[in-house]
Amino acid sequence: MLGKVEYKYIVALVGVFSIFMELLDTTVINVAIPTLQREFEVAQPSTIQWVITGYLLSLAVFIPVSGWAGDRFGTKRVFMFALTTFTTASLLCAVAPSIEALIGFRVLQGVGGGMLSPVAFSMVWRAFPNEERSKAAGIMVVPAAIAPASGPVVGGALVEYASWPWIFLVNLPIGIAALVISYLYLREEKQPDAGRFDPIGFALAGSGLAAVVYALSRAGEHGFDDGQVLGIGIAGLALLAAFALAELRIPQPMLDVRILGNALFRACNMAWIVTMFGGSSMIFLLTLELQLGRGLSPLESGLTTFVMAIGVMMTAQPASLIYRNVGPQRLILAGLTVCAAVTLVLYWVDFDTNLWVIRALMLARGIGFGFVLVPLQAATYAQISPVQTGRATALYNATSQVASSLGVAVSATYLTSRLTQNGASPDGRLASFQDSFLLMGLLSVAGAAVALLIRDRDAAGTMTTQAHAVAPQEPEAEGTLAG
Repeated sequence: MLGKVEYKYIVALVGVFSIFMELLDTTVINVAIPTLQREFEVAQPSTIQWVITGYLLSLAVFIPVSGWAGDRFGTKRVFMFALTTFTTASLLCAVAPSIEALIGFRVLQGVGGGMLSPVAFSMVWRAFPNEERSKAAGIMVVPAAIAPASGPVVGGALVEYASWPWIFLVNLPIGIAALVISYLYLREEKQPDAGRFDPIGFALAGSGLAAVVYALSRAGEHGFDDGQVLGIGIAGLALLAAFALAELRIPQPMLDVRILGNALFRACNMAWIVTMFGGSSMIFLLTLELQLGRGLSPLESGLTTFVMAIGVMMTAQPASLIYRNVGPQRLILAGLTVCAAVTLVLYWVDFDTNLWVIRALMLARGIGFGFVLVPLQAATYAQISPVQTGRATALYNATSQVASSLGVAVSATYLTSRLTQNGASPDGRLASFQDSFLLMGLLSVAGAAVALLIRDRDAAGTMTTQAHAVAPQEPEAEGTLAG
């Protein structure tokens, strides 16, 4: 059936399937936590939270190794291993007999999820030539936009109208379809100089990222001045610093931090950190305000925020076309500015504001996010060689995970402090949410300036020949962190 389809589009298809499944799983379970706590008769909220935390920690451990594994053993083989692991673990989660088993299966799910997205993106970027990266980005924006926004809607509907196992069983048809297409049509691709397994790098990166993510997840509930948050967070940062130093000293590192010496890749990563920080904090705050302040159900709340995905989809193809002639800098700056403006406007929203006003704001934010996401995905790897692509996508996904966790942690900590000061009355809750939106909006406005570090001429290879003529300057040579 797919025999007459160009190979690059087959790769994009399985990439869309797998990334949609993995990203959906990061948000779909959130609305089911109270149900799981009741079904498994869990007394302590801290125990049930490990259903989420265990998955996130597993992701953090296995994201760094994904690039090396794909280069060493072949992207098709590693991709299918990750798909199989994730899909099988989803089935096991659905039939888990106890909360301990469910947490264990979620950790196994994270093994597959941690390797799935980086390897999928690596295959897609290698399949599309540089000049078609904006087209590829327009395709890959589909799961990145729809899946996280669909999570609360899908999860709420399944919990309300079916039963909790279906939040995991929904992964099975997607995973099986992606596996069949991968087996039949994907080509194996290895890198001849992938190097040996780096146990020191794996241990330092995995433990460091896991410690930082855990500290951030705990900070959202206990604050950044909590003893465990400070101790584990500082230890995680120290491990990551040791990892960077160790990787600079070996010729074939597992996760090559020297790639950050490339000015374009470094600037795009900074812009992605700002994007994920702002997006995760805004969605976290708005979801809480809709449910705690207005009393909406998780499904109603999810349907309100889902409009943002519609905005992204409306923008994806126009942004892809504009990018080829305009370049990334102005599009990303405009997109980040719109996203920041929407967060600031939410400062004036109260519990009586018409929901259609909020939906309109979410639509506008989705449009802004689309103008960030498409050019970022197209430009980030413009100067990254095929040999470096696997490790670059792993590094990009690792920073995304940390930025998302940081956004939730900072917004949750600040909201908690404002609730303590303003009180639990309706007026006090409203003032606390408004203060939090104001802070996150101001941080987003400041963060939008990182777009100015992205130079269009550095991404010229992903644009049209007309764009090359507009920016004839010689690109600077790549730098390295090693000097």
